[in-house]
Amino acid sequence: MSNQIFAYITHHGGKADDSALELISAAKKIDPEAKVTAVVCGSGGDLDGLCQEVAASYPVVWKIDNPDVAYPNAENIRGLLVNVLPKEGIVLLPHDTFGMDLGPGLSIKLDSAYVTDVVAIEGADGDTLKTVRQEFGGQVHTHVNCDIASGAVITVRPGTFQPDESKSASGQIEDKTSEAGSVEAKRKFLEVLEAEIGEVDITKEDVLVSVGRGIGDEENLEVVQELAEAMGGVVSCSRPIVDAKWMEKARQVGTSGKTVKPKVYLAMGISGSFQHMGGVKGNPFIVAVNNNPKAPIFQVADVGVVEDMVEFAEELTEKINELK
Repeated sequence: MSNQIFAYITHHGGKADDSALELISAAKKIDPEAKVTAVVCGSGGDLDGLCQEVAASYPVVWKIDNPDVAYPNAENIRGLLVNVLPKEGIVLLPHDTFGMDLGPGLSIKLDSAYVTDVVAIEGADGDTLKTVRQEFGGQVHTHVNCDIASGAVITVRPGTFQPDESKSASGQIEDKTSEAGSVEAKRKFLEVLEAEIGEVDITKEDVLVSVGRGIGDEENLEVVQELAEAMGGVVSCSRPIVDAKWMEKARQVGTSGKTVKPKVYLAMGISGSFQHMGGVKGNPFIVAVNNNPKAPIFQVADVGVVEDMVEFAEELTEKINELK
């Protein structure tokens, strides 16, 4: 395979997102011998330090320093990338809100194939790349063959590829700012409005007991709260619980809620959609409890329990209290 592979690095506050290390692993599934190039866009004093961080994992880092992309504006970044990316290249993006904004238009501009929300890569056979997606909320796996003769843009679901933490690349940083040119911004960044923290900041907790639609009734939240207290953690939730107004928005984990990095994540009655798991970072120890043995959450869990979550919570709370 002759395609050059690129990984777009998303970042916040001068630090690369966890997906940066996952994209290396995804690239190696495409071509184990690939010399993957990281692309870092941004502006300001943090950019050089960020590129140094990324260079520890990638053999080549392309830096694009432009004030119009100081905040990640997909429209502006797309205009810069098409000036530097080769037409036959394979571009990997995280399948998050930004990647879903950037990817479609980028594939059109590059006249390349586009595959979204990839959870597995089975390798390349000539000009055919074999990928796996999920449909119907993760209940069905779809095998998609992608023609990469003219390149491809692929969004990779966060958390599905083991992060490559070797950090032994000592990569070379290349400044592509002048080649990327300028953009005529049609959208302008104004400000970031941070969500209210609420009575508990779940982003700072080491142990989270997260509850989803499988809880059944609101009164069962008390059982979950007792378990969280026994474990020394706090209760978080998925979006259906917030939509039902059973818990405050500040407790929601996911792409439309909070991004958390606990050491232990106990998912109770949560199906495991990518919108929810996209908010779980840092490679925590995940325990999933669900009465549906085919729930997607079991594919990312370290331990899976097929059981009624309320009964399990009561039993686990009792056992923990006995050990105390």
